[in-house]
Formats: sequence, structure tokens, C-alpha cells
Amino acid sequence: MKVLILEDEALSARRASQLLTEYDANIEVQQVLDSIEEAAIWLNQNPEPDLMLLDIHLSDGLCFGLFDKVTVKSPVIFTTAYDQYALQAFKMNSIDYLLKPLDKGELTRALDKYHHLKQDRKSISNLDIENLKMTIQALTRKYKKRFLVRYGDTIHFKNIEEVAYFYADDKVVFMVTNEGKKYLMDNNLESLEEMLDPALFFRINRKVIARIEAIQNVKSLLSSRLQVFLKPVFNQDVFVSKYKSHEFKNWLDN
Repeated sequence: MKVLILEDEALSARRASQLLTEYDANIEVQQVLDSIEEAAIWLNQNPEPDLMLLDIHLSDGLCFGLFDKVTVKSPVIFTTAYDQYALQAFKMNSIDYLLKPLDKGELTRALDKYHHLKQDRKSISNLDIENLKMTIQALTRKYKKRFLVRYGDTIHFKNIEEVAYFYADDKVVFMVTNEGKKYLMDNNLESLEEMLDPALFFRINRKVIARIEAIQNVKSLLSSRLQVFLKPVFNQDVFVSKYKSHEFKNWLDN
């Protein structure tokens, strides 16, 4: 069995090669390449490998650029440094995606799957690469790092680390900083929700989006709702509905 490794981190490449050999001493690692450009040239000049181990991020961009340059017919196992939530999204597709650093057990299961399916191999082009590409792009999207805010007749900028929470008062939205200062925003909460990193901010209800560090305390109520206490102190009661409570607790526990 011949395997081509595309990996731009030397330690990860060595570990992949070692685990492949431990799985089967007869596996031949044909080449270790670190860029889309190198891989495209190699694939055009050599017979297709039996299997490709392909890192999502290569030295010259996301690996999907390779599929635009050449027709890849070999089965592919993708590797990624993303967390488990991202990994679950990847597993909706029909080939394997492994979290780095590579785990021997996970790689073994992926290789076993390869052997099981190789009698009915399909071209990689038949897989939902476009959907996977959209998933990766969403995971690598750029979230807001700072906001321009108005204070009187002057304009300031606030880094995202300075923000405690946003709240809506009727149709007016304010930012509250860690120091308790309040600034008028030009955005509504819906647009802010799209701009903010969901790992850091949560839309608690229709009126409040809070940063994780601004959650001072959470109280369970008999109605299955949660009451959230913010810092700096917010002058209104803040509740999470029972329908959103499970999602909120998962976010806190992430």
C-alpha cells in the first residue's frame, strides 16, 4: 500500500509516517510534501497513491486548492487541528477526518475503514468537497477584533477583549466595557451576533449578548429557566429561556 502525505509540520509528518508503519510495516510512504503546488506537480508526474493523508492547512493555503489543480482519485484521510466540535461537522462527510496530533487508535480505525471500502473506491470528486470547503471557511472566518464607538462627538475604538456585553434598549444598542463604560453602537444585535466569535460570546436572549468573562453567576429557576448575573452589573434581570438553557450550559462548559 502506497501513501502520500501532505503535511507542512515536520513533527506531524514524522508521527504520521511512524503510525502508518506501526499499523502495517508494508506501507510505503511515497513522499511527504508540504504545499499544494508541490502536491499538484507530484500527482501529475506519478501514478496515483493508494491513499492520501492530507492536512487541511498547508504552507500555501487550504488543501482544497489542490482539487482545483488536479483530479484526485485516491481516497483521502484529512487531518485537522480544529477542536472536537469542528471534527463532528467534518464527520458528516463520507471520508475520515482526524484531529491532530494524530491518535494511533483513530488512525487505525480510519485505515481499517479504508481497507473495508477499497473494493468500492469512488473518486474524491464524487464526495461533497464543496460542502466541506464551506464548513472549513466558516470555521476559519475572521471575527471582529475591535469596534469603533461613539462617545459624545468623538470616535473611539475598543478591542474585543475590553467588551463585557452588548444590550438593546428598545431599538438602540449599547456596548458595555469591562470597566462599566457604556457606548452607543450603530449595529443591531442580529448583525453583532454574526460578527462575534461564538466561542466567546453568547446571545442570551433578545436583549443581551454577553462575553464569557462577563458571566459572574448563573442561577437555576424552577421554571427550567436560568438567571444570569453579569459583571459589570446590568440594571435589568437577565434570563435564559428553558428552550435555550441546554445550549447555554454547553457553551459555558466548552
